[in-house]
Amino acid sequence: MSQPNTAVPVHHVPAVHEIPMEARDEAPPSVTLLELVKAVTEVSETEAEVIATVVYMLSSGSVRLSGNFRDTPPAQLCG
Repeated sequence: MSQPNTAVPVHHVPAVHEIPMEARDEAPPSVTLLELVKAVTEVSETEAEVIATVVYMLSSGSVRLSGNFRDTPPAQLCG
């Protein structure tokens, strides 16, 4: 006799995985805030993940903003 199936909810636990960047002499790429958000949105599952990733990328210096928000601190962009 077979046992009834049991559904077990699986919750995604977001985590930050730091990927070491190779040492380079050139400046990080400059993008507009819109370009950055669009690119991160393509590979993210939630709005919270997009926000966290964008803030992390800006705070870590992986990218820098050009355009209207180039001098805005990352914390103010999501406040």
